[in-house]
Amino acid sequence: MTMAGKKGALHAFLVVSYEAVMQLLFALPRYPFCNWAKAAFLRANGARIGRRPTFYPGVWITPGRNLVVGDDVDFAKGVLVTTGGGVEIGDRTLIGYGAQILSVNHGIPAGRGRIFDAGHEPNPVRVGKDAWIGATALLMPGVTIGDGAVVAGGSVVTKSVEPYAIVAGNPARLVRHRH
Repeated sequence: MTMAGKKGALHAFLVVSYEAVMQLLFALPRYPFCNWAKAAFLRANGARIGRRPTFYPGVWITPGRNLVVGDDVDFAKGVLVTTGGGVEIGDRTLIGYGAQILSVNHGIPAGRGRIFDAGHEPNPVRVGKDAWIGATALLMPGVTIGDGAVVAGGSVVTKSVEPYAIVAGNPARLVRHRH
């Protein structure tokens, strides 16, 4: 096996090992000690996690690095976060059941190039303080959700959301502002 092949095999082993540990650890209930252990695991993988996070069972955060989470952030059951492009989540933010925060997308090759080999395009996602991301909402790479904003359940956010705005739909559109 060549040196490049050995490095590729080691990388694949480490990725799968991270996923296995994450799946076991994040299957635990949201007792304070379990939340502490989950936050410690993320910190060991390069994340900055604030005080008192809540991780319901079934949260999936990968690869862990490039993640900044404020204090008192609540990740409900089944939340998915891809952090390869960078994700920042402000204090006291609620992330509803099954919501997805994606900071990386697959590239689309020019012409008829192979999609499989096109790589990834990272683009950071920022969620402000006191925001609420509703159940099954989808935040696409590159969006910013302003402080105090609400993303209605099931919404697909493809453009940034102003502070204290309420958005809904696919694609998400302004419903009104909070007063």
